Amino acid sequence: MIRRATVSTAVVAVLALSASTAAAQSANIQALANVFTAISVSGTRDLDFGNVFPGIAKTVVPSAGTSGLFSATGQASTNVNMTFTLPTDLSSGANLLPIGTWTGCFDTDNDPSAGCTGFTPSAVASAASFSGAGALFVFVGGTVTPGAGQASGAYTGTIVIQLDYF
Repeated sequence: MIRRATVSTAVVAVLALSASTAAAQSANIQALANVFTAISVSGTRDLDFGNVFPGIAKTVVPSAGTSGLFSATGQASTNVNMTFTLPTDLSSGANLLPIGTWTGCFDTDNDPSAGCTGFTPSAVASAASFSGAGALFVFVGGTVTPGAGQASGAYTGTIVIQLDYF
């Protein structure tokens, strides 16, 4: 009888090991990442209002040869958000020249006269896309509104663009 108990115990132990092995399962997944090309942006051309006269507003449209121009490269055919830090005035020492409005457009072939997508530059993001070759051109225009007694001088201000993938 002792022998039967030992055999039965051994059979139960083997069956218990077989049951736990049969219940074990495994699976695999991959860890993936897609590294984008870093965005590079440069100020290519200053927004130039040229000669401005007291009491007479002057506008430069984005398609004008004196509009501001930013050139950017990044991941081909990828969307970006554009945000701007814009001056409310141009300054010449203590004198201020108000900027009444801002306008903009972007394209992927550096030719705003051939179909540029319009937008209003601001701190609120505007969407754009890099071309299939990874190029983007952003044109900026605006209107200055000198007062009737505007002091003469060379007025300047800084326009900042930020591009972020989304």
